[in-house]
Amino acid sequence: MKNQFLEAGKIVGTHGLKGEVRVDPWCDSAEFLAKFKRLYYKDGTELKVISSRPHKNITIIHLEGVNDVNAADGLRGRVLYINRDDVKLPKGVYFVQDIIGMRTIDCDTGEEYGEVTDVMKTGANDVYQITKDGKEYLIPAIPDVIVERNIEDGILTIRPMKGIFDDED
Repeated sequence: MKNQFLEAGKIVGTHGLKGEVRVDPWCDSAEFLAKFKRLYYKDGTELKVISSRPHKNITIIHLEGVNDVNAADGLRGRVLYINRDDVKLPKGVYFVQDIIGMRTIDCDTGEEYGEVTDVMKTGANDVYQITKDGKEYLIPAIPDVIVERNIEDGILTIRPMKGIFDDED
């Protein structure tokens, strides 16, 4: 279930005349993305980062071999990836891309509720969207609900709050 390369952001434009690109970060923040010295394309092609810095809600990046505005503009629309080996996550912290696609199982009954199809950042806690048979359910990603995240097996074990999966047909 784990992908080696994780989507980190998209090149949305140029910055200045010396080949810097503006990247819309799809990860935690512009500051987080600015820490990487290597980025990748989807095919695994490695890109060496010459310099990188957060600027408002984007990241300004200068990639090796991109030395003018024309070369930088040619990269517009490209998605950049990070290698999961370049990130050390604290215990209990997970990549969103590892959570999406997990099967959701009730810890008490073994009932399967569906698949995680989205992770929403709400500020206080994440909210997981679970989809089954075209119906969507929202569960808070809090310790009272999430019993275990088994990333290797792709299983999210939960203790659902009363009423979350009750359908009103």
